[in-house]
Parts: sequence; structure tokens; C-alpha cells
Amino acid sequence: MNIKKLRFVLLPLVLLAIAAAAVSFWRREHAAPADSLTLYGNIDIRDIQLAFNASGRITRLAVQEGDTVAAGQLLAQLDPVRYQDAVAQAQARLASQAQVLARLEAGSRPEEIAQARAQAAAAQAALDNAESIYRRQVALAQEKFVSPQAVDNANAALKAARAELAARQQALVLAVKGPRKEDIDAARAALAADQAALALAQRELADTRLYAPQAGVIEDRILEPGDMASPQTPVYTLALANPVWARVYLPETALGQVRPGMRADITSDSASGRRIAGWVGYISPTAEFTPKSVETPELRTQLVYQARVYACNGDGALRLGMPVTVHIALHGNTPAPLAAHPCQP
Repeated sequence: MNIKKLRFVLLPLVLLAIAAAAVSFWRREHAAPADSLTLYGNIDIRDIQLAFNASGRITRLAVQEGDTVAAGQLLAQLDPVRYQDAVAQAQARLASQAQVLARLEAGSRPEEIAQARAQAAAAQAALDNAESIYRRQVALAQEKFVSPQAVDNANAALKAARAELAARQQALVLAVKGPRKEDIDAARAALAADQAALALAQRELADTRLYAPQAGVIEDRILEPGDMASPQTPVYTLALANPVWARVYLPETALGQVRPGMRADITSDSASGRRIAGWVGYISPTAEFTPKSVETPELRTQLVYQARVYACNGDGALRLGMPVTVHIALHGNTPAPLAAHPCQP
């Protein structure tokens, strides 16, 4: 009798369980599509290794770890003395070459032309005198009053006077014409080279100052005043705290429903009830297995696609490594161009 009573009690329970399972299966198969997608992940940020674009000894570091810095803020300074000397040297060379070019472009001064003309006139007078002496020596030699050597000396002096006159006349022509075009062009090219050298020296002097390329938070201060710095040695690590992004993983079934540019909301346990607006910025084209730190053992073998959901973080509410929940509406959520989102990375 006990067995019969037990059967009467268990049979309805078994039938009820089968009916409940059937109803659950039917609802799952005929359920309406979900209106939103909920994903879980952690906050990640970008960082920059800041280094000088010059070599030298650090004389000043202006910020510490944890300091918030603005874009363009001075962070560190190298000893600038030798770079300042290089600038002064380049400036002097440039000034000298500028005077050379100005002299060539101005041409010959009137006084120089007058001097060349006077020298040509003096050479002409010397030639006239040499011709007179030569004629007298020839006449005296014909009368046997002077030796043939005297005639030869007078002839040589006459030739020298003619050559001197030709040289003075050419000098006068050059003085009137002024410098050659090629000389002016060469001087102008040398001036341009000196200008470039000065610009380079000024750039190297400016590189003795290290500025923040973007707003962020100093994460690490690697060097100290007195250390030698170079372009290969970082001075600071700058964390770019705005925007931040949540690393989440899309299941393959949701891959066709989520596209870059769609709006999303991010919530965290530290700010219960607050939703931070964000947007889907990236979806990996490659599938991977669910990371062990994200999902349960049953889900670790499923293929997922990494996605990044960006958000503005002006008040610093989202911090590196913080676990967050991401909500993405699947209806009426038209993707916008990524460049249209605020604080787009």
C-alpha cells in the first residue's frame, strides 16, 4: 500500500515537471528577441612613454606620480646651456652670411669704380711713358750711343706697361658690371643653409623642454633630476584617462547585432545606479576563446569576439581594471560615425 500511495504522489509531480519543462522550452523557442545586450568586462586605458627628443642632464621635473596634467603643460627640463650656445653660433653665422649676400647684391660702390678708373688711367700714362722711352732708346741705338741691351730693356718695360694697362682696364670693366650672378646665387644658397642651421639649433633648444602631448595622469616618474636623459629613455608614463574603454567580449550570436558606432551605457558597482554614456568603438575581426578571468568554466570554451566600448571619463569615475557592466540597446540604436562621438580617441 505504501508503494501505491507513493506512486500516486510522485506521478503528478513527474507530470508537472515534464509540463513545466515543455512550457519553458516553448517559451525559449518562441521568445521575442531581446531589446538589449548585457556584457561584462573591465576598464582599460592607454598610456604614453614620454621621453626628451634630445640628450642631456635633467635639471628639473615639474610633476609627481598621480598628478593630473593638461595638454601642453611643461613636465621636465634639460640643461640648455650647450644648446643655447649652438643657437648663438648659428645666429652669428647667419648674420655674417647675410652681410656677404647684401654686399654682392649691392654691387660695386661708386668709389670702387672711380678707383679702378684712376688705376687704368695711371696704367695708360705709364704705357705712354714706356713707349717714349723705347723710341728714344731705339734712336740712340741707331747712332751707337747706347747698347742693344738698353733697347731690349726699354722694349720689355713697354710690354709690361701694356699688360698692366690691360689688367687695369679689365678690373674697371668688372667694377662697373659688379658681382657675377652665380656668386650671388651661391651666397643666397649659403644664407639659406645658415637659416636652416639656425632653425635646427632652435628646435634642439626647444627639445630640452618636455611637454605633455595630451591631458592625463602621471602614472610613473622613471627618472630624477641629475639623471642623463635621451630619446631612448622614458622620463614619465602618462596615462590617458579620457576616454577610457571597457574590454568586453561579444558572443557569436550577438555579432550581427552590434556594430561600431552604436550607443552603449556603462555601469559599475562603485557608482550604483549611474549610467555613463559610451559607444562601441571596435570589434575584433578574429574570434578567440572566452578569457578565464571573465566567464564561468562552462563558457570558457565558447568563441567570442573582443570589443571595446569607449566612454568619456572627465570626472575620473572609471579607473583602470574596474569591473563594469555594459548595456547595448539593440533596437533604435543606429550606429553613428565614430568621429562624431565626443572625446573620440
